[in-house]
Amino acid sequence: MPDDSIFIKFIDEQLSLPLPLAEEIVENFEYVKIQKNDFLLINGTICNKYMFIHKGFMRSYIVNENGKEITTNFFSKCQQAFEPASFFNRSFSAENIQAVTECCGWTVDFQKMETYFHTNAGYREFGRRLLVKSMVDLKERMFLLQTETAENKYMLLLKHHPDLLQNVPLKQIASYLGITDTSLSRIRNITMKK
Repeated sequence: MPDDSIFIKFIDEQLSLPLPLAEEIVENFEYVKIQKNDFLLINGTICNKYMFIHKGFMRSYIVNENGKEITTNFFSKCQQAFEPASFFNRSFSAENIQAVTECCGWTVDFQKMETYFHTNAGYREFGRRLLVKSMVDLKERMFLLQTETAENKYMLLLKHHPDLLQNVPLKQIASYLGITDTSLSRIRNITMKK
């Protein structure tokens, strides 16, 4: 089992919870490996797992009425992979969450987390802050999709997640950016010449 310090640091720094509480929370998670192409969540089911990724890449996606996969998010090292609305509301998810590469990380199921919420105020605060962080991330992504040009979206992705390009198929990246494969190829050619 790897050193838990990366997960403890995330809870301490990103969720602003005290270090002793972060250590206590991490003790209740299980370290798991998910094989490439396996699913953390399948659409039409309720999200029962929260995962903090230690290694690897996952993506969430929906399938539109024409059967086309549309990537809605990517998850990588030091990020949380779960579908917050389904997880907390116990509702059926429209999304899939799938490993793009082999992934390792810490997971906890809903029932275990729910038990912790009822027995420990620190866990309730952990859950609240997870939900708030997810909402902020979603709002930022919505603004990005609505306000940035395709080239700027690609440049921001390169800046903040350069490792995605080496590990994720370009078709999935194009879908995530809301552009066609052809547009992504054109943008990549333009940016390489700069």
